[in-house]
Amino acid sequence: MKISYNWLKQFIKLPENADKTGELLTDLGLEIEGITNFQSIKGGLKGVVVGHVLSCDKHPNADKLQLTKVNIGNGEEVQIVCGAPNIGAGQKVPVATIGTVLYDETGESWEIKKGKIRGEVSYGMICSEKELGLGQSHEGIMVMDNELVPGTPVADIFEVENDEVFEIGLTPNRADAMSHWGVARDLKAGYQQKGQHLELITPSVSSFHVDSRSLKIQIKVEDSDLAPRYCGVTLSDVKVGESPKWLKNRLKAIGITPKNNIVDATNYVMHELGQPLHAFDAGKIAGNEINVKTLKAGTKFTTLDEVERELHEEDLMICDAEKPLCIAGVFGGISSGVTESTTQVFLESAYFNPVSVRKTAKRHALNTDASFRFERGIDPNSVEYALKRAALLIKEISGAEITSDIDDLYFKKIEDFQVFLTFEKVNKLIGENLQQETIKSILASLEIRVNNVTETGMGLTIPSYRVDVQRESDVIEEILRVYGYNNIKFGDKLSLSVANSSKFEDYKVQNLIATQLIGQGFYETMANSLTSAEYNKLSEEQKDEYQVEMLNPLSQDLAVLRQSMLFSGLETLSYNINRKRNNVKIFEFGKTYHSYVSGREENKHLSLFITGERTAESWNSISGNGNFFYLKGVINSIFEKLGINNLKAKATKSDIFSEGLQLSTRKAKLVEFGVVKKSILKRFDIEQEVIFADFNWQEVLEMTKKQKTSFSPIPKYPSMRRDFALLLDKTVTYEEIEQIARQTEKKLLTEVNLFDVYEGKNLPEGKKSYAVSFVFQDENKTLTDKQVDKMMKKLQHRFEKELKAELR
Repeated sequence: MKISYNWLKQFIKLPENADKTGELLTDLGLEIEGITNFQSIKGGLKGVVVGHVLSCDKHPNADKLQLTKVNIGNGEEVQIVCGAPNIGAGQKVPVATIGTVLYDETGESWEIKKGKIRGEVSYGMICSEKELGLGQSHEGIMVMDNELVPGTPVADIFEVENDEVFEIGLTPNRADAMSHWGVARDLKAGYQQKGQHLELITPSVSSFHVDSRSLKIQIKVEDSDLAPRYCGVTLSDVKVGESPKWLKNRLKAIGITPKNNIVDATNYVMHELGQPLHAFDAGKIAGNEINVKTLKAGTKFTTLDEVERELHEEDLMICDAEKPLCIAGVFGGISSGVTESTTQVFLESAYFNPVSVRKTAKRHALNTDASFRFERGIDPNSVEYALKRAALLIKEISGAEITSDIDDLYFKKIEDFQVFLTFEKVNKLIGENLQQETIKSILASLEIRVNNVTETGMGLTIPSYRVDVQRESDVIEEILRVYGYNNIKFGDKLSLSVANSSKFEDYKVQNLIATQLIGQGFYETMANSLTSAEYNKLSEEQKDEYQVEMLNPLSQDLAVLRQSMLFSGLETLSYNINRKRNNVKIFEFGKTYHSYVSGREENKHLSLFITGERTAESWNSISGNGNFFYLKGVINSIFEKLGINNLKAKATKSDIFSEGLQLSTRKAKLVEFGVVKKSILKRFDIEQEVIFADFNWQEVLEMTKKQKTSFSPIPKYPSMRRDFALLLDKTVTYEEIEQIARQTEKKLLTEVNLFDVYEGKNLPEGKKSYAVSFVFQDENKTLTDKQVDKMMKKLQHRFEKELKAELR
């Protein structure tokens, strides 16, 4: 939000410069993000002076150029070559002297230098209105008042305004500071705390009176919940034209382009007092009637930006007897605005329901200065005052007459908030014992009225413009920001207690696994928990009746909370693949949200995604796709890190995988992983294979807490390895081989590994060959070949008996 320093000084006589004022505003909670300089004419006409043309002769070497002698003050005469057709001796003209910097329409600068034009030296430039930024005329040089004294700075004549503009990072709760008047009000409180009592100058509306009652517009409000207060007045004999210079400068300083005197007046009052207003061409209001109501869904309405919009049944509209004119509190219509031919104006000032305006603005993707204020809540008690202020301003700058009484429909007065403030709570939250008189002084400076005082606290009435102050803690925050956070003293002693924290705390385990995954080349992501309801159609596991819907969604793509980690991850993969990053490994710790008959649930997950090559291309490494078995290895490394083993594997039943497994304990499923179906990938425009794993993180944490970590020394005695090449039926799995081996030799068998698989010619049909290694080790002595051979025979016997295996 932009605030003009010069404009602020109309309300309060500030004793310090803009930098010091900005520091105080930041201390008061209105953080200054920057201060920029503004000049009503860029460059400020510095170096441009009044010149008196003493002579004007034809250039000896050019037909269209003139050679002039110009007095630029202090008796100094210079020669200037000029090509303007209207140059003549005796004129008073603006002269840009050597070193002057001028600016073109695009803001590009150029410096006036001494130069030669067709052989004749020129010491400056005689300027046109356009070259100086004073107008659009460029047909000839600007001829000035003949009474002006040569050498007079042109900036003094045209009253170039220099201003400093604050860029305030306004927080959403500070609706009271959305205007120059509101910021000045805060400054008054801040300076009062510093011992400087400054007067707040209120714009006067005492001169408001009705000139005649010749134009009456009947106002009706059908929904007082959406429009609790609505005021209107008419003005006639309006002359629409350019605004006065002072008004244009005020608006341009805060980044608003002036349009005409009527629209500029409403914008001025809005940024002055924080009350949005709207001016209608009264001649276009059918039936001399204004009706504030909602229309049926699907009604077409074209706004000022020439976009035809479909109205929602909850959109509040300003209508006449026949048609809609304006989206209330958001944007005007194309057919009812003020134009050059307007002679009668209906001026609106209202208090609209903040929630209603916010929903309408979001629905139509409109963010205007008016909706910005209405959404946050304006002062309902300033509606009529702002209307009078705007009407008087329009009357002043357009020659209009006020031709109706103010019609003020205020159905149920919005009462001020009542809060009881306890001294104990003030001192506890602030951390310092403030004197009661200090508290009362600060509250008075904030216009918070003290109704009664007891030994324990005081009863307060909060002014209506402070819509964010409704609780005791809100009042304490107000006291503290005016008192000054920097004024809170810290003691020499700092007391704290150290909490007992388990090594199995969720965040600790997450950090442990995240560090491991990053070391394996994964990147951590954090996706939005809001997603599209359309994703429910991609999996039978996600149902519309299970989803948690947003009451006021930003868009249809962010309308529900996710039921699965898959789709937000696929959005991330698609984003990367579309930018030529085809090799992606990511993980995310997040939650899914479900609404069941028994109630709502939040479940914690860890999701892994792999697509493309598992490592970057390099001359010294062999890369390969991050396939199913690679992901399985990553998953096993996670469980090994957490000390979880002896998990049971079986095929997953999830319909998001074309093939996959789930690992579980006797009681709970810990992870599902596999290859994502191509039909789902197609929805995200992903053509390459994607491997996905979804951990039930809450169950993983519970299992981690139950695991006991034990340590043993590295054995002193060597291990011995033996290999089998087993001919097996294709239906036999490696898991069965390992299970039989470990059951057969529980004490000395330390490792079982499948190191080769062969299926092809020279093997009987329906058969395959597994090359399996077995490692034996005794911690107390060296094993002999005889002992190992005996164990291998046992293994062979069981494989032949139970798996129908043959040694190759």
